[in-house]
Amino acid sequence: MRTERLLLRRWRASDLEPFAAMNADPAVMEYFPATLSREQSTAMIEWMESSFEERGYGLWAVELSGQSPPALAGFVGLNHVKGELPFAPAVELGWRLAERFWGQGIACEAAAASIAFAFERLALGELVAYTAAVNGRSRRLMERLGMTNDPAEDFMHPDLPAESSLAPHVLYRLGAADWKPGGRPPMLDVCAGATPTPPVQKS
Repeated sequence: MRTERLLLRRWRASDLEPFAAMNADPAVMEYFPATLSREQSTAMIEWMESSFEERGYGLWAVELSGQSPPALAGFVGLNHVKGELPFAPAVELGWRLAERFWGQGIACEAAAASIAFAFERLALGELVAYTAAVNGRSRRLMERLGMTNDPAEDFMHPDLPAESSLAPHVLYRLGAADWKPGGRPPMLDVCAGATPTPPVQKS
């Protein structure tokens, strides 16, 4: 799947090294309990790939077009939510980018394409997104994408100790009825206008 600047694609063996480096970066993993080992990153790629095989959607590898060699920015896409979370089952809109790709509107652009795929191709009725309440960056992106939060639905993450500052989580929703299909999704204009896009540095 392509956007103006990006390729959202399935995962390749060559993605492991940059993906593992991203997951080992404390800045990237600030709002997660811990950084990930190389082995954990390998398992995560296998898990993301299994979603495509089982459901026809998943968390895509995000690659910047026009770079040689192509640069893996991170992942953006759709994730099936199950388990102990109070709003499960649901489909989550999720993302994670390497720090050098922040501030360029990449997550917003890829997320807008993922929303279009969810509502126009998969005919889903709703998407959710959630994060630690202290994660202001992700919350601002959720709001920029048109997602809304009802504080009554905020929750304590069951996998985290109650005393952890990361335990309080916020839930955002976006319904298909609030999406305007056809033509260039209006939120792409919001993505372009809200975040300056400096020239991409070659790796």
